[in-house]
Amino acid sequence: MRRLLKISLQKPELAAGLLLICLIVFFQVMSQGVFLGVANMRGVLGLLPEMALVAIGVTLLMICGEFDLSVGSVFALSPMTLAVLMTMGWGFWPALLIGLLVCAAIGLANGWLTIRFAIPSFITTLGMLFMARSLTIVISGGFPPRLKTDEIPMWLFVEFVGPGNLFRASFLWFVVIAILVSLLLSRTNFGNWVRATGGFLPAANAMGIPSSTVKIACFMICSVLAGLAGTIQVLRIGSPLPSIGEGLELAAVAAAVIGGTSLLGGIGSIIGGIVGATLIRVIDNGMVLSQVNGNWFKFAIGALTILAVVGNSWLRKRGRAMKVETV
Repeated sequence: MRRLLKISLQKPELAAGLLLICLIVFFQVMSQGVFLGVANMRGVLGLLPEMALVAIGVTLLMICGEFDLSVGSVFALSPMTLAVLMTMGWGFWPALLIGLLVCAAIGLANGWLTIRFAIPSFITTLGMLFMARSLTIVISGGFPPRLKTDEIPMWLFVEFVGPGNLFRASFLWFVVIAILVSLLLSRTNFGNWVRATGGFLPAANAMGIPSSTVKIACFMICSVLAGLAGTIQVLRIGSPLPSIGEGLELAAVAAAVIGGTSLLGGIGSIIGGIVGATLIRVIDNGMVLSQVNGNWFKFAIGALTILAVVGNSWLRKRGRAMKVETV
């Protein structure tokens, strides 16, 4: 039992999961049973993939020891590229591929510039945030182009599926991608390289790990997931607005931190980032149902982020300090 407790204390995503359960119970009571109703859950789970996909990419990159503040702008640029290309006569799938390739190119640029010139990724991606957002507005011509929904297989992304039509098809995309990235991080050499690179870069280089390639790959995965999430949102709302995704980069970082990802790199899990993103969605929805002033939402997320950093640090120290008898 003591060994199990020690392991649990060193896995802060478990604490985030427990907090999630407590909040669900709290909002269920405050909303007089509406929160866990089918209609409300359909709304919560329908929107979750759009933020959770970004959180997955940001979590992976933070474990590798880097940040990406441009994901909110990439979130808008990819679907805008898709829409503009379709108005020019391109088919949906080629246009989607080009949009995601643009995201991959941005991730490549972020990673290469950060490593080649030894620039903090905070600065590199902050600059890319403004560049990508500006590019989104420029290619849109200042107003949203018409999205040709009749030429898009909408059922593959936004139609409700499952028992009681509880999930959107995008939720299935999210689940598959979450499993694949989680397996990539936990069951492959690449995942070990990611943790080693983020944990202690000099040691990773000394062991012959291609840390530069690993970081660039994580930057690219992060950008592509942000672009895919943005595309899913645009298909849901039916219009590629140039302003979508503003502030999303900070929410994604908050989700990763709340889920137990270390700001210093090397520590974290994909499930933790997903739990963090779910917590944010639950708080947002629960406050509305509980008729709490919406202006308190950002306060709640900020406070939760600070508490998560402090709490996770304390839990890890307690876990490392706990002695376990061995036979």
